[in-house]
Amino acid sequence: PIADGIKLFFKEDIIPEKADKGLFFVSPIIPLVTALISFIVVPIPSWDFLYRAVHISLHRFQGYHSISELNIGIIYLLAVSAVGSYGIILGGWASCSKYSLLGGLRASAQVISYEIAVGLSLIGVMLLAGSANLSDIINAQHSSNNWFIRNIGYIVVQPLAFIIFLISAIAETNRAPFDMPEAESELVAGFATEYSGFRFALFFMAEYIHMVMVGFLCAICFFGGWYGVFPFLPPMINLLIKVYGVVFLFIWLRATLPRVRYDQLMGLGWKLLIPLAFINIILTSIIKLVIE
Repeated sequence: PIADGIKLFFKEDIIPEKADKGLFFVSPIIPLVTALISFIVVPIPSWDFLYRAVHISLHRFQGYHSISELNIGIIYLLAVSAVGSYGIILGGWASCSKYSLLGGLRASAQVISYEIAVGLSLIGVMLLAGSANLSDIINAQHSSNNWFIRNIGYIVVQPLAFIIFLISAIAETNRAPFDMPEAESELVAGFATEYSGFRFALFFMAEYIHMVMVGFLCAICFFGGWYGVFPFLPPMINLLIKVYGVVFLFIWLRATLPRVRYDQLMGLGWKLLIPLAFINIILTSIIKLVIE
């Protein structure tokens, strides 16, 4: 992978004669920038081993750092990830190629379809935590009276939401088996057909960064963040183990499952995942009302 990266950085940058030069240059930067700025709301635990013994009671746990402590952290992440798809759409259109254009149009339809399911799947988590702030969600899990939620996370009471979120996140990041915008057998390289060298690398760098971001979001919202069943480990190691597990699943799926058809992809999102997400919200609301 390192050799491939070095090769792409030094490879000739070929620009199609009829391409829209301005948009062609800017398009690969948009997904990369949006993927990077999504990390500003992610809380990272301190490496200080003493913090692992701190128990949350009525006070806010301060053993973490984040660039921006937004109360609408999840909503911010959803908005930023949606903006990233504009780079793919513009890149496909600016290349002046039918394969690139079709790849860009597929990307827009796919992101719109699955962004809704991702947002709806996280509403149940926000209802239980009473906040859209990522650090508040971690604290709510660890301060729960339920032993399983406190030590494992919200996946215990939100298994349906987790499945919906994971499938939708795989589709939203254009990973196999939902990599329709870059289907080699149909569209050559999809939206990136006319790109080469450094700009080609930027698209896939953004894809992998987004994949890591999904790993952090899964770990924080469903697996208790840096708390876990291994209290002897430093919080940062606990968090990274969970993130690595999600990233490993992404890579394993790419090597295991065949690509689905485009109509199957759209049907899965609109006919199955979104209705199930609404059902999960209703069930979560009823359970929360009964408990309170």
